[in-house]
Order: sequence, then structure tokens, then C-alpha cells
Amino acid sequence: MNTTADHIIKSYDKELERLRDEIVRMGELAVAQLEAAIDVVERRDERAAQRVVDNDDAIDAMEHEISHGVVRLLALRSPLASDLRAVFSALRVASDIERIGDYAANVAKRSIPLSMVAPVAPAHGLKHLSQLAANAVRKVLTAYRNDDAESAHQVWRDDVHVDEAYNALFRELLTYMMEDPRSISSCTHLLFMAKNIERIGDHATNIAENVWFVVKGEPLQAPREKASDPDAAPRD
Repeated sequence: MNTTADHIIKSYDKELERLRDEIVRMGELAVAQLEAAIDVVERRDERAAQRVVDNDDAIDAMEHEISHGVVRLLALRSPLASDLRAVFSALRVASDIERIGDYAANVAKRSIPLSMVAPVAPAHGLKHLSQLAANAVRKVLTAYRNDDAESAHQVWRDDVHVDEAYNALFRELLTYMMEDPRSISSCTHLLFMAKNIERIGDHATNIAENVWFVVKGEPLQAPREKASDPDAAPRD
């Protein structure tokens, strides 16, 4: 038996597992950031909101370290086939999670001016939307950790529920603004926050597609129901 080769394989597997664990930890931090952002929206807490914004640096730093880890694996191990898919997938998943952290920070940032004006009734829909997005990210992180293509596919299909919740909130906010022009400023902030959260759901589906590709060795190309995006939807 070639013990040297066995040692190299085990060492590589250990490095890849460590990289995967770090990505999952990064994802859990990003979800916590989203939940903290929604909490400060509800509490109208400017200082706590700024802390959420500042904490995004930690996610950025983790993404930087993961990128270095991927480069190190490529340089030292020269992985092939499924191993190569797993390494490149780690890079893409980390990038998606970094964007999720950015969107959570954007929500917290917009909650600061929102806390300075009178609250508006449609704001309650933001929590429901964020719960759907947070659940999607958590489920896809579990699928990524376990190489579970079917669970990833379910997250991918379920993104329609995030879209539907976003569209419903979008219409509610537009109606509220038309009925009470004094609410336009507040509702505009909420529209951008809702769009940021909807984009978090999209990044969860990106991760799901990466999990599928790593496990199956082919792109996820099945037709998926997609709720239509309202006209003139804002983007940050």
C-alpha cells in the first residue's frame, strides 16, 4: 500500500473539510447579521444598526481567508474532477455568502434613517420576508455541508415563496404610498430593504446550484417556477 499517497489524500480531505466548515460558519454569521438587521428595524435602534453595519467587516475578512485557502489547495494539491469542482464551488459559495452579508448590512444601514420618522404599517411584512430568506440560507448551508443535492434542489425550487412575499410587500408599500404621500420616504427605504432581502434569497439559490453541480457533476437546469418581479423594483 502506498502510505505516502494515502497520507496526501487524507491531508487534502482534511483541508477541504476545514474549508467547508469555515464557509458554513461564514454563512451562519451572515444569517445572524440578517436577523440582527431586522431586529434593529423593529426596535428602531440606531446604535445597534450601526453595529450590524460594522460587523460586515468580519464576513469580508472570512471571505478573504477562504479565497486564500482555495488558492493554497489549488497550488499544493492540484485537485482533479470532483475534487476540483468542490474547490471552485467553495470559492463561489463564499462569494455568495459575502454578498448576503452585504445585503444584510444594507438593511441595517437603511434602518437608521427609517428610525427617525414615524413607523408605517407595512413594515411588518419585512420580518416575514426575512424569515423566508434566512430559512433558505440555513437550509442550503446544511445541504452544502452534507453534499445533499436533493435538499439543495428543494431550496432552489422554494425560492418562489421568497419572490411571492417580496411582490406582495412591494404592492402593499406602493398602495400605502398612494394613500398617504407622507409615507413615501419611509416606504421607499422599506422597498430597498425588501429588495435586498429578496436578493439574499437569490444568492441562496446560487449556492443550491453549486451544491447540485458538485454532487451531480452537471448544471441544475430543470425548469423552476419564478414569481414575476414588479415593475420598477428598486435595487441597491
